[in-house]
Amino acid sequence: MARVYNFSAGPSTLPVQVLEKAGAEILDYNGSGQSVMEMSHRSKVFDEIIKEAEALMRELYQIPDNYKVLFLQGGASAQFSAIPLNFMNGSGKADYIITGQWAKKAFQEAQKYGDVRAAASSADKTFSYIPKTSAGDFRDDADYVYICMNNTIYGTVYRELPPVGGKTLIADISSCALSEPLDISKFGMVYFGAQKNVAPAGLVVAIIREDLLGNARDICPVMMDYKIQADADSLYNTPPCWTIYICKLVLEWIKETFGSLEGLKAHNERKAKILYDFLDESSMFRGTVVPEDRSLMNVPFVTDSDELNAKFIKEAEAAGFVNLKGHRSVGGMRASIYNAMPIEGVEKLVDFMKKFEEENA
Repeated sequence: MARVYNFSAGPSTLPVQVLEKAGAEILDYNGSGQSVMEMSHRSKVFDEIIKEAEALMRELYQIPDNYKVLFLQGGASAQFSAIPLNFMNGSGKADYIITGQWAKKAFQEAQKYGDVRAAASSADKTFSYIPKTSAGDFRDDADYVYICMNNTIYGTVYRELPPVGGKTLIADISSCALSEPLDISKFGMVYFGAQKNVAPAGLVVAIIREDLLGNARDICPVMMDYKIQADADSLYNTPPCWTIYICKLVLEWIKETFGSLEGLKAHNERKAKILYDFLDESSMFRGTVVPEDRSLMNVPFVTDSDELNAKFIKEAEAAGFVNLKGHRSVGGMRASIYNAMPIEGVEKLVDFMKKFEEENA
């Protein structure tokens, strides 16, 4: 059976080369006579895997030496609780910018642990833009400011970081992870669920400035204490070994195929432009995000008819373009064109959209 073009927002498509290599090594990894799924996380073989994954992550993101790289479990959603438990420990205050469902969920969870305020929101226009903020929008004594860098459901992305001054900035970068360069030194912490752009579900990568560690609240569960995880080199308990291994393969693929995140960004910009240019010219389909805040990773679009949207999704799936249905909270369509989506996939999707438009005009 031929592979489809998978536009899922996560779990998402993975590079074919990675899948082929993982398949070839599934019974015998690197002459060990065992699968990564079987081996001890305390073994020398796996220790090399996780260290290689960290080294590649540091190289690609140019992570400063004073940051820890953690491989965690619990999904990005577990960090909604872990972040206030670890970092809302000075004034007990935090400011959040609400740019979509995931930022909203993080905000609501953090409210359980302290004085948490929405400093800005784009809910007034269905999260179709990134709100502009100034330094005065944030409290002087806030322990941190929290953003969701790229909004998977609504297709917006931060082009410029909010001006938080000397306050700690924390970002969920789940759906734009490793898609382009990012100056990690501007953040106290960034984290991402790997299933959107880096690996299968089951892994969270957290990159945390070392001086922020060690002040978790007494009520913080041991598994959510970043200092404990850092001191144990992400091996406090059994980590998601297979997912970390796939993460390593994806990082190798990025380096070998694009050379750097600058090279990958150029690739992603070219890919997104094909789809956005068509949406801007189409008389049937239109994008839902203001142009200046458009994501390179998640492209929501609609027609003016729910019936036509449903027909398009059905016919697209039959033609091999799957998971184009928009999130249930917004409807319409969404094409997630993560790193592993080939340019060919976007080109063929646009060709199908043109044909659909001609047949349903």
